[in-house]
Amino acid sequence: MAGTIGCGMRAVVLEGKKSSFFGGFPVNTPSTAVCFPVGISRKLGGISACATTPSTTRKPRGIMKPRPITPALQEFVGAPEISRTQALKVIWAHIKANNLQDPNDKKVIICDEKLKKIFAGKERVGFLEISGLITPHLL
Repeated sequence: MAGTIGCGMRAVVLEGKKSSFFGGFPVNTPSTAVCFPVGISRKLGGISACATTPSTTRKPRGIMKPRPITPALQEFVGAPEISRTQALKVIWAHIKANNLQDPNDKKVIICDEKLKKIFAGKERVGFLEISGLITPHLL
């Protein structure tokens, strides 16, 4: 039985029989736990001890980083800054809540007045265009 531990190690518990995972050598104890780094195969390195390291949270970067936004998007979202991913979630929630997808082609969004302010006055927008159309609003 193998499982992944939060520190990037794979723990393998060997029952008291021959294990094909370790080349078939017999295990003397009824239950033995052995740890390997997850990214390294057993052929490359030796056995290392399992150590749990506290997980640290990283600052958001890239599209996850909150950015200041234009007044038009602030009015729609209701916040002075937001990340690109969160802005897309809010826009899609608005589209789904107001049933703004074209019934014949779900890839096309029929814009209401709120969305027209964000999407440069367009009547209809393809769902792949949405990410590009909010780019000018993220400062």
